[in-house]
Amino acid sequence: MATYAIGVNSNEAVKLWSRKLAHEAFKTTYFQRFVGDNSDSLVQELKDAQKGPGDRIRAILRVLLSGDGVLGDQPMEGNEEALTTFTNDLLINQLRHAVRSQGKMSEQRIPFSVREESMNGLRDWWAERFDYAFFNQICGNTAQTDLRYTGHNAAIAPTRQVWVGGVSNDQGLGSTNTMTLQILDYAYEKATSTPIGTPMLRPVMVGNEPYYVVFLHPYQVTDLRTNTATGQWLDIQKSAMTGGDVEDNPIFTGALGIYNNMVLHKAYRVTQGVNSSTGAAISTVRRAALCGAQACFLGFGQGHSRNQMEWNEELFDYGNQLGVEGGAIFGLQKNVFNSLDFGCMVISSYAAAHA
Repeated sequence: MATYAIGVNSNEAVKLWSRKLAHEAFKTTYFQRFVGDNSDSLVQELKDAQKGPGDRIRAILRVLLSGDGVLGDQPMEGNEEALTTFTNDLLINQLRHAVRSQGKMSEQRIPFSVREESMNGLRDWWAERFDYAFFNQICGNTAQTDLRYTGHNAAIAPTRQVWVGGVSNDQGLGSTNTMTLQILDYAYEKATSTPIGTPMLRPVMVGNEPYYVVFLHPYQVTDLRTNTATGQWLDIQKSAMTGGDVEDNPIFTGALGIYNNMVLHKAYRVTQGVNSSTGAAISTVRRAALCGAQACFLGFGQGHSRNQMEWNEELFDYGNQLGVEGGAIFGLQKNVFNSLDFGCMVISSYAAAHA
């Protein structure tokens, strides 16, 4: 009797499981709802490296013109303004991980497919790794120096940052410097009012309405919720997220609420503070992040994308053990031009467990 079987590393198996791993892993990530192909996305995916060889993608920013112009019949010739541009390189590299079965006898004892469970394990691992990279980047977590956790690009210290209580660094935050709506207002003010020549944090447009996205650690959310002062958490509750554009847009999915055109999200991977003198992490400080359009760049190499990852299977010990590997060539980086954060700002506050 003729049978059809998909063997180890057959073309059909590779294509099927590489797509399945990519789809399942990316769908499970926290930050996937904020990724898009255009410059209005919070995380913009750059696809240049998918088309040809190279280990980096160079993005170019044109700064707004700042000249005065000429009046009436004054000569234009000789009064032109040169374009000013800055570049930012997104590095990509390969990251892989694998699992291996104990052997056929061990598989005999369990009621599930090792291939399927390997995919599930790699899916969860990759989802966490993508999210770690995203938050280490937007929070400027320089305490994390392992590039495997920062999207293959070194985390860069924030150049736009505010602190609760008027202190000037993370180590200066004490137990009275907890998250408030007031500091969110200050951050919004700083994001939208910048000197000429300094790029404003560009909001994400939903219909005709501009919004920023703020990621808060659960400790910071609790500080907001339990603040009983006049005009604090209740104001968020009064902001109803209604209307077709709002309800259908993914940046509002799972949001806590809207305050002053900022969509607030709770995210437990918001990173700890960093001591500016020693570079060490500070466990009692969290760095919330206010993000606008193009806060991050995401890129993949040839043969890799949000819909396609690497999948390889190998047999060991005379066919007794199955090994499964999943990998991706990618890069993720906070958007920095001319040594200035382009699309995000850090909001540092004292934040400790309340239980």
